[in-house]
Amino acid sequence: MTELQKPPGDDRNVRWQWPSVHPESYKYLAVTGVAIIIFMWLGWGLIAWPLIGLAIWIATFFRDPVRVTPTEEGVIVAPADGLITLIREVAPPREMAGPDGLGDEVMTRVSIFMSVFDVHINRAPVGGTIREVIYISGKFVNADLDKASEDNERQHILVEMRDGSRIGFTQIAGLVARRIVPWVKPGDMVVAGQRIGLIRFGSRVDVYLPAGTAPLVALGQKTVAGETIVARIGQDSRAFGVSQ
Repeated sequence: MTELQKPPGDDRNVRWQWPSVHPESYKYLAVTGVAIIIFMWLGWGLIAWPLIGLAIWIATFFRDPVRVTPTEEGVIVAPADGLITLIREVAPPREMAGPDGLGDEVMTRVSIFMSVFDVHINRAPVGGTIREVIYISGKFVNADLDKASEDNERQHILVEMRDGSRIGFTQIAGLVARRIVPWVKPGDMVVAGQRIGLIRFGSRVDVYLPAGTAPLVALGQKTVAGETIVARIGQDSRAFGVSQ
């Protein structure tokens, strides 16, 4: 049992940990590192020093901090770090609609925008079995726009929970992001908060709440992937926030 999984009454301290860097970054760091060595050897410091800054930024972008996920039944956690920019009543995406998907009823879509400064590793909002992973090529307009949900390159992921209910979420490439990297496939079992992929470099994730479930997050709120509770299934009282 780790420090972050202490039972009630455990009086040990939980200390801040320096985030690890995900292996996805290694190839970029290797190329940048070789370039730094070459330019330093040639005495071209004006080029080498900015590359050192770039290497630091790459390591920061691919940071992979430990997260503590609530284990409460029926909780939907944030699939991404970022800013709640849109909360809309919409029809489910046609690729995930129908009796074998999210159905055809109107549902609430919560959109989380990730800037280039956010952690870009995405996590499963609920535990269950991955039923669909659907990739769709598209444009690369600003992911902060509502139309990005239908126009941009994206990847839908459908998770079926133990009780048979389904939750869908979508990774959306943005103006800068050009690559969605999946780490799951249909048939995989996941737990809430598990790492399921990332989007390089700046993007958005939409999570679709089932009918009768209202968001517990507010516009402008910052989310932490795997930790922030976006909603509780069946709870239809919406949360509102105040900027201060």
